[in-house]
Amino acid sequence: LDTSDGWLDGEDTFKILVATDIHLGYLEKDPVRGNDTFVTFNEILDHAQKNEVDFVLLGGDLFHDNKPSRKTVHSCLESLRKYCMGDRPVQFEILSDQAVNFHYSKFPWVNYQDENLNISIPVFSIHGNHDDPTGADALCALDILSCAGLLNHFGRSTSVEKIDISPILLRKGRTKIALYGLGAIPDERLYRMFVNKQVTMLRPKEDEDSWFNLFVIHQNRSKHGATNYIPEQFLDDFINLVVWGHEHECKIAPFQNEQQRFYISQPGSSVVTSLSPGEAVKKHIGLLHVKGKKMKMEKIALETVRTFHIEDVVLADHPDLFNPDNPNVTQAIQAFCMEKVELMLDTAERERLGNPRQPEKPIIRLRVDYAGGFEPFSVHRFSQKYMHRVANPKDIIHFFRHREQKEKKGIDLNFGKLVSRPAEGMTLRVEDLVKQYFQTAEKKVQLSLLTERGMGEAVQEFVDKEEKDAIEELVKFQLEKTQRFLKERRTDAEEEKIDEEVMFC
Repeated sequence: LDTSDGWLDGEDTFKILVATDIHLGYLEKDPVRGNDTFVTFNEILDHAQKNEVDFVLLGGDLFHDNKPSRKTVHSCLESLRKYCMGDRPVQFEILSDQAVNFHYSKFPWVNYQDENLNISIPVFSIHGNHDDPTGADALCALDILSCAGLLNHFGRSTSVEKIDISPILLRKGRTKIALYGLGAIPDERLYRMFVNKQVTMLRPKEDEDSWFNLFVIHQNRSKHGATNYIPEQFLDDFINLVVWGHEHECKIAPFQNEQQRFYISQPGSSVVTSLSPGEAVKKHIGLLHVKGKKMKMEKIALETVRTFHIEDVVLADHPDLFNPDNPNVTQAIQAFCMEKVELMLDTAERERLGNPRQPEKPIIRLRVDYAGGFEPFSVHRFSQKYMHRVANPKDIIHFFRHREQKEKKGIDLNFGKLVSRPAEGMTLRVEDLVKQYFQTAEKKVQLSLLTERGMGEAVQEFVDKEEKDAIEELVKFQLEKTQRFLKERRTDAEEEKIDEEVMFC
């Protein structure tokens, strides 16, 4: 990191606009919030154009849905064409073998070097867990943009046995950047691959110490389970800066990992997609300057993001105000909550006065812990009062019983309860439900040919990504694999012997 500003421009300095988790198309059918993602994406690209950046670097989840709607794809193409095409020459060159960097593309070269296109701001992006490749052809929405020549999709890995991350080598004047990317992979699988030394970051053959090593990743950074995240110490220590996508809280100022010595920048999302405290942190994108081995990350506050305020109330902490035995306690709680919401609305209005580009209606969330014998009031009736004042009237209030949840640790699996009331801020994952089901299922319904993990991933694709053939493809793949195994072993066609062999397959 460098604090002096003399080197921030010049023929040896890269200027890179950094953003992640734009989630185009999130709530696109909502009458109030439907256009939020498109407006902010335009603001991001406008900053890129005004700052005359060398390129835009995106850290995954450009799209919210795995199969974005026509409106979302059209709006994205419109924005990229408006801001990224033009006559301004691109000032850097690519030294690596592009056939390796973009090997899965029919046009394996960077878009600005295509003689049929006029690109002034190249966009480089990895895919996230929302817009990752699926289906028999393993295509994703970014591949459509890449084929149209409006974006460079990199960091794609198809192998489940070994990942070799080959960098895109960029040079501007005397500054050289090795740009590494790894698109989203299920966290448990990637964790296991790191542990088994199956992930390799390839380094340039010549002057390997003269490169600024920049790595873009889209995985869980905070721990969500024993192996459902990627610990920072798994990453190579020759990296200079990691741009970490997927986590939505904005922590864009580079933070140094004491062990590995590299810096991590977590830009966060540019739209609020979950009503949790991390999303209430002000949203930024970054203007990264790199010269030689020096870097500086300039924070740019996003002005078009809808303001979001969240507060927690624990009713049991106010014994002077609320007594569960009082017959009028529910009305008292409702009046107290209304007062809190009004205060949040006042704060939001004051914030908006200095920023005319901010949407008018804020997002408000009041989380009420009603443990201790209290009863929740009607959320529907409460929300009616704020229909024309907030962007999310239906979910202003969230009632939960925090303390009572902790006490109950039964192993019984009740799917109804799990699905209808996941804990606030926790995402219920389909693959976890599949795993829990088989852990508690009777022996006669246990899997023998298919694996729990494979089944979990197939069901997740079927549910979350509308891949209708995901389960069928898994069964077909496993069946063919087993048939090959049995042929190699020359197993007799007797049921008992086949069952015995399958156990070792």
